[in-house]
Amino acid sequence: MIVKTFCAALNGLEVNIVNVEAFSTTGIRYNLTGLGDTAVKESHDRIIAALTSIGKAPRTAEYTINLAPADLKKEGSGYDLSIAMSLLALNKHVEKDAISNFLFLGELGLDGTLQPIKGALPIAIEARKRNFAGMIVPKENEREAAVVNNLPIYGVNHILEVIDFVSGNSRGLQPTFVDTRKEFCEEEIQFDVDFADVKGQESVKRAMEVAAAGGHNMIMVGPPGSGKSMMAKRLPTILPPLSLGESLETTQIYSIAGMLPTSATGGSPLMTRRPFRSPHHTISQVALCGGGIIARPGEISLAHNGILFADELPEFNKKTLEVMRQPLEDHKVTISRATYNIDYPCNFMFVAAMNPCPCGYYNDPTHDCNCTPGQIKRYLGKISGPLLDRIDLQIECSNVKFNDLAKLQPGEPSRDIRARVVAAREIQTKRFANDSGVYCNAQMTEKLIHKYAEPTPDAMEVLKTAMEKFNLSARAYSRILKVARTIADLDNSETVEKRHIQEAVLYRSLDRSYWGEW
Repeated sequence: MIVKTFCAALNGLEVNIVNVEAFSTTGIRYNLTGLGDTAVKESHDRIIAALTSIGKAPRTAEYTINLAPADLKKEGSGYDLSIAMSLLALNKHVEKDAISNFLFLGELGLDGTLQPIKGALPIAIEARKRNFAGMIVPKENEREAAVVNNLPIYGVNHILEVIDFVSGNSRGLQPTFVDTRKEFCEEEIQFDVDFADVKGQESVKRAMEVAAAGGHNMIMVGPPGSGKSMMAKRLPTILPPLSLGESLETTQIYSIAGMLPTSATGGSPLMTRRPFRSPHHTISQVALCGGGIIARPGEISLAHNGILFADELPEFNKKTLEVMRQPLEDHKVTISRATYNIDYPCNFMFVAAMNPCPCGYYNDPTHDCNCTPGQIKRYLGKISGPLLDRIDLQIECSNVKFNDLAKLQPGEPSRDIRARVVAAREIQTKRFANDSGVYCNAQMTEKLIHKYAEPTPDAMEVLKTAMEKFNLSARAYSRILKVARTIADLDNSETVEKRHIQEAVLYRSLDRSYWGEW
């Protein structure tokens, strides 16, 4: 007799439904086919121990378990429950027709308890597309999977609950319901930090407002103690809230990475605030872009719809920094290995901070710089021109003056800045309503730039002068127009005018006046 159940395999954000086929003949061997990794092959020992502990040990026979399609690599322990249910059907403990239209996920403990798995949310989305009657998952994953509507999700703690359910003996097991809109809008997000704490640095705060309003990348260059990291950590407080669609995208990535709170720990099953990732400068290329022996998202994907902050940028390995060039342009990262090809989304704001030289005091009027020209050149040389070209706003920070530090009056609070940012983003949402995949000015294509960011004639003259003076690239030209469009949105202006171009050019003034010296 052949029994079929269903499970799922993850390949990046792509989900493949796996047919678990079980077949028995005489003998005492157990064969598992279908390109499973070590964790999948070890499932035999876990499953037999679990079924024996509940008094339903398989009879002596030769079992062949095939995970189809056989050429698709399967990783992890989430196949245990599906394989166990197929063995139970072979041994007449459950009816095979009763399990033929459910998707089973979960790792089995030796006593039959179910352990949580990764990727329940994207698997549930695919299960709904395939019109499964329902999905049975570990209790810890039920709220995560139940974010998907129109698909019954059953959370269980033990395999005996699954057996009772498919046998029609469990009246207490009900589908889990999650009101996504209530979860998403339950309360206003509170932050532990605020821009009101920042004294001085008005020009930098203005640049951050522009960056947040248009989703632009930015870099801050300044001496130690000028507040670069402090302000970067407050940038999330002025970003617009996640839309429900963005929240679902981000939640899927964190689901695959196994970084969502489980039902046992509480918390919302949805990501309700924009991610802020700040990897250490010792990070490897794989940890940054993703991949590994068992593929998982890297930091740039975990920052999707949020911020990736690189503090002390020149301290990063140069080759590691260069892997960001393509993701910054395409908003996705493609990982190719001998055994798999995966695409991860990575539409993030890149924010960086750095000192102007190894000692940190080059061009500082209050401190002497003790670096040689060669040291400064090598230090800045770690940041390539093509990477710098992809950063829209390049800001010079100076040390805060005593009079500003001594002020008792707090600075402008984040909620006021955020209100202006949200208003600008609402303008952009209406503007790009018919442009799929474009949500903010930083994502505009060349066609959209010509359509929405064409400057007035006198503004074009200012841009022409700046291009010639600073010898800027074609990419810099496009990025200046994007930033100018954002400044115009903050100004509630229909057209990109001279003053908007002038401010946008100011944010590129480090292109040649600073970097060009070396």
